Amino acid sequence: MISIKKYAAIDIGSNAMRLLITNIVEQDGKETQFNKSALIRVPIRLGQDAFTVGEITNENIDRMVDAMEAFRLLMKVYKVEKYKACATSAMREAYNGKEVVEIIKNKSDVEIDIIDGRVEAAIIASSDLHSFLATDKTYLYVDVGGGSTEFSLFSDGKMINSKSFKNGTVRLLNNMVNEIVWIEIEKWIKTNCEPYENITLIGSGGNINKIHKLSEKHQDKPLSYVYLASQYQYLNSLTYEQRIAELGLNTDRADVIIPATQIYLNAMKWSGARQIYVPKIGLSDGIVKAMYYGTI
Repeated sequence: MISIKKYAAIDIGSNAMRLLITNIVEQDGKETQFNKSALIRVPIRLGQDAFTVGEITNENIDRMVDAMEAFRLLMKVYKVEKYKACATSAMREAYNGKEVVEIIKNKSDVEIDIIDGRVEAAIIASSDLHSFLATDKTYLYVDVGGGSTEFSLFSDGKMINSKSFKNGTVRLLNNMVNEIVWIEIEKWIKTNCEPYENITLIGSGGNINKIHKLSEKHQDKPLSYVYLASQYQYLNSLTYEQRIAELGLNTDRADVIIPATQIYLNAMKWSGARQIYVPKIGLSDGIVKAMYYGTI
């Protein structure tokens, strides 16, 4: 006997908004399957508003409303029975964030929760991450967003500690991350990783997904520190236009991919990790699983 549920997650990030529609397959005597049915990404860089002028501009509010109306219609077409929309760093810091939530609710009938960094890290940890964790190894999970980066340390299949820092790609592009934040990240990583040996990184986010895709490696094969460092140098050697024309990067990816790579490289250096796995999971996946298991 097979039962199929359709859930959706909306991730309102600092660099883009995403709608993930998932088929949840339940079968007697077997583990529940979470199969991605559709993923739609809309490049609205809310962080550019929130981190520079402190508010979401009217232009981007209108774009958000249009996107949410489109997402609502898509969920209707796919016959989604349950959804959750979560907004992260940019909406957290915009002084009109709550007002924007009300506008979107009134115009599109989509409800949005603004979540803090701790909740964001916990939701991400509830994704399909467990299937990538060997119970006898230690992993540092790094999710790089536009406004913040979430770090979670796992050992023996359990989460040891996690923390969110205000260091993301859009902030870095706007020179809004001072040296103190980098020092705090370095201290947190070294302090938490010091008791463990042979740590492996797990990378999450659109930028590391793109770098892994460019490597042409199979999804279950990791990238080395040496490879990632060489890619960082190569990307830096290209102009913004060349990254779009020669590498096929989206216009809103071609600039943020460099600061994102910098964050992953520093995390590898400070943790001593020599490899990074890229399972292509993130906040949207975690939202779906958290809804299903009732953890949010």
